[in-house]
Amino acid sequence: MNGAIAKVGEDVVYSRLVAHQAARPFLMACNERGLKITAELNHIHYENERLHFSNAHKTQSPRKLVDFSEHLIDSEKIFMVELTSEDVIFIENNLPDSLYFVMSREGNGFGMIMHREATKAKAIAALANFWGIRQSEIVAFGDDLNDLDLLEFAGIGVAMGNAVDEVKDVVDCVCLGNDEDGVARWLAENVLGVV
Repeated sequence: MNGAIAKVGEDVVYSRLVAHQAARPFLMACNERGLKITAELNHIHYENERLHFSNAHKTQSPRKLVDFSEHLIDSEKIFMVELTSEDVIFIENNLPDSLYFVMSREGNGFGMIMHREATKAKAIAALANFWGIRQSEIVAFGDDLNDLDLLEFAGIGVAMGNAVDEVKDVVDCVCLGNDEDGVARWLAENVLGVV
């Protein structure tokens, strides 16, 4: 969940949810603007209208229509689709300080809103602390902008061959792309010693 929650079994090791009280005025403003919103918690999508996700973001999770003025559930993350450049400016100008916003490269104007401390790096750091793993022992793989903090945090950051340039600029190395089993091949060569 992009660092919103990290579990070991059923035990929560790290959690930074978007509080519904803090998000409600912002969500209401976005709703009035006509933005298509879904708030996700425990793999359930609460939507202000039926959203049509691109192939990259399709979900089989249950979906429920809600009125965000009455929505009383905190969220792991909030998605918005079909955003225009004007919508992005509106979001950035109205976003509460406790949240952050990132666009995806996958098209359909797809953006995510998260708690400011819900990052992949912070969640992985909490898991590493739980298991007693040093930061230098962590290898992370990524391909999109929401992976940047994790790749910079890890002892070794690896970009997928199909990663955006901003990701490739911050990593230690680049492996093959997703469609070429890049992660498996990198692990086979660099961890298992299989060529």
